[in-house]
Amino acid sequence: MLVRRVADPPGLSCLEGAAQGELVVLLHGLAGSAVEMASLAETLVGAGHRVIVPDQRGHGHSERFPADVSREAYAGDVLALLDEPAWLVGQSMGAHTAMLAAAASPERVRGLVMIEGGVGGSTDDYPERLRAYFASWPVPFADAQAAREFLGDRPITQAWIADFERRADGLWPRFDAGVMKRAIAEVAATARWTQWRSLTVPVLLILGEHGTVPPDEVAAMGAPYVVVAGAGHDVHLDAPEATARLILDFLRSR
Repeated sequence: MLVRRVADPPGLSCLEGAAQGELVVLLHGLAGSAVEMASLAETLVGAGHRVIVPDQRGHGHSERFPADVSREAYAGDVLALLDEPAWLVGQSMGAHTAMLAAAASPERVRGLVMIEGGVGGSTDDYPERLRAYFASWPVPFADAQAAREFLGDRPITQAWIADFERRADGLWPRFDAGVMKRAIAEVAATARWTQWRSLTVPVLLILGEHGTVPPDEVAAMGAPYVVVAGAGHDVHLDAPEATARLILDFLRSR
């Protein structure tokens, strides 16, 4: 069973599951929340792990308008959660955050699982396109069905709806489009090859067959990876059982 509490430091709202095993920290991607990682967290707790799943700054039940959305701030939040060496598992932006945390403090990280995550860096207008997409949502949505009709009936939509904030006028996402642009712009600003190459902990990449990490980037990273058939960028939602099995196998093998 997962319980919600505010971890201080770093002041993030977290879902936590208690067991006697090694600590695993799960990190959602941009515009996500701890709720989308809940099923995976429960599987890990059932396998004997202690699990912490934060709503990263600017997301979920944590501070909606953080002043600092730098990569260093996100990585620092993760390290502040650790009261023992931990496994870090992140998806997309969460994977990038986990990688930076592992590079900054390898003695506090047992290993790293990056789900559809890379080293960052981009030369296009990806941050602005994401902002425009989120800003285009006709919020508030009257109800879950209205949200599905606009967003499409897919696993990521179900994850968003599960964590929408219900107000008197309808359902609202738990993030701000402008904050999302600022946060992802920090990821896109610089490819963190120096941090990647400094890693000393075991690493596993989990990629979707229809994912978004460029094949040449995966090749340059040179880490062990698994491609999950039929899955897209949200591998943990598209193929939850396969994702959980890969993570548990990796943890057990180390």
